Amino acid sequence: MSIALITGSCGLIGSETCKRLHAEGYEVVGVDNDMRRYFFGAEASTAKTQTSLSEFQRYTHESVDIRDWAAVEALFKKHGTAIEVVVHTAAQPSHDWAAKEPLTDFGVNALGTLHLLEATRLHAPDATFIFTSTNKVYGDTPNLLPLVETETRWELDASHVWHERGIDETMSIDHCKHSVFGASKVAADVMVQEYGRYFGMKTACFRGGCLTGPAHAGAELHGFLAYLMKCTVTGRPYSVFGYKGKQVRDNIHSHDLVEAFWQFIQKPRSGEVYNLGGSRHSNCSMLEAIRLCEDISGNQLTWTYKEDNRIGDHIWWISDVSRFQQHYSDWKYRYDLRTTLEEIHAACVAG
Repeated sequence: MSIALITGSCGLIGSETCKRLHAEGYEVVGVDNDMRRYFFGAEASTAKTQTSLSEFQRYTHESVDIRDWAAVEALFKKHGTAIEVVVHTAAQPSHDWAAKEPLTDFGVNALGTLHLLEATRLHAPDATFIFTSTNKVYGDTPNLLPLVETETRWELDASHVWHERGIDETMSIDHCKHSVFGASKVAADVMVQEYGRYFGMKTACFRGGCLTGPAHAGAELHGFLAYLMKCTVTGRPYSVFGYKGKQVRDNIHSHDLVEAFWQFIQKPRSGEVYNLGGSRHSNCSMLEAIRLCEDISGNQLTWTYKEDNRIGDHIWWISDVSRFQQHYSDWKYRYDLRTTLEEIHAACVAG
């Protein structure tokens, strides 16, 4: 039986990947030690998802800390070349949290990724290796773009080459402020590319925008739309940080991202990098997201504005996904922004 090894298997993208690859016939080995609970508290725990996944016939759970080389290598030795796919979604995902514990952040994001790459090279060198990277590898360089303020959002000047499709992979990741989190993800991202280019492994970095969906355990420090809808439904107060609430994010549903993974798994390449977010298809400012959550839920959000933006935060980000679409023309979006938020709302109401 072919094995798909998924790190962060109980998180938003990891769990969606487990379900999809299980449905495609893989034996799924999920690696998750619920660090999300440590990062963001009990309400962000992934334990409930682990219980749900354990009901699948061909799912095996491993509570391995990816910072532990001996444990990671032992797991890969155990399964060897039966591992055909590695999807690495485990991460410390928050700007703010990273600054509190830089050693933990770098250990999980950078060292953990290196451990997985090396274990794959040594024990399953023909496996396809997919890394869930982030648009934060570009640091605050997007904030240097010529932006125009409108009533509800910042927008890129219409004359700019990236206005129609969004930011592509040619944007530099150098000479900018990344945040501690962004820097650790850069280290991981570059190493994934290097294992593809230097060792000839089948690797890809998917530099996501805001990854979202109804399975997201949204918390204040991570999970933009999920946490925003949770606050709107429950009456919990919400804080908007800087840029007049007009900062723009593109948002991709977990299903659509995992479908992109599946397209790559079927026809893998080496050392690839793809910007993959909601693009012009699915994006919003904070103010626009608040209004949409209120419209869908029928509730009014209690929110306050704080002038100081988060360090390294983007004022405007929209991904150009055309490079991936050129390589994988069968990939298409299923979810737009409203449909995604309606699913998140239903999940919040269901508890």
